[in-house]
Amino acid sequence: MLLCDIGNTSYHFLDGNKSYKKSVLDFNPQEITQKVYFISVNVKVKQKLSSLKNWIDLESLVNMSKYYKSMGIDRIFAVEATSNAIVIDAGSAITVDVVREGKFMGGFIYPGVKAMNNAYKNISSALSYEFNFDLDLTTLPKNSQDAISYGFFKTLYSEVTSYNLPIVLTGGYAQELKKIFIDAIIDENLIFSGMKKIIEEKSYFNNS
Repeated sequence: MLLCDIGNTSYHFLDGNKSYKKSVLDFNPQEITQKVYFISVNVKVKQKLSSLKNWIDLESLVNMSKYYKSMGIDRIFAVEATSNAIVIDAGSAITVDVVREGKFMGGFIYPGVKAMNNAYKNISSALSYEFNFDLDLTTLPKNSQDAISYGFFKTLYSEVTSYNLPIVLTGGYAQELKKIFIDAIIDENLIFSGMKKIIEEKSYFNNS
């Protein structure tokens, strides 16, 4: 089974246990002749794939009434992969979604690490520091780097842990945020797990 999670810059494939990426700018999806199950947040790529019969958009298989209209399809499939957890997808933005007893309770969107770094730099060159992911959140900072790190991470940490649910991290900054959310689980293939679940459920209903 070939799966593909398409973002703004890349096609992220999972072929069995093999994961790899292709650039949106130069990859030709017609090169693949086998069946591909995909989701896409990239509208232009999605339109291009609509004419290729072997590329199957999984968005149509999801019960969208469980979610709000403008919610990203990548977030939805990450939520579909779990039944009782807080899902943190740490990419260009940090999305946080709460799933309790199989029900999506809601979520929020935080600026990503790079976006927040740039925000501080735009305020003043004196705040041009990389975030300290090894920060001790139990102690108030006494230097500028830790001060901006604390302001960013403490708010996020306090909100996330207030729900008293297991935490699942995915996305490009998952490893770094693991230092903040020490008890969290990292699942780099969480969205793919959601895709597999939807495919299996659809196959079950078609065969019953």
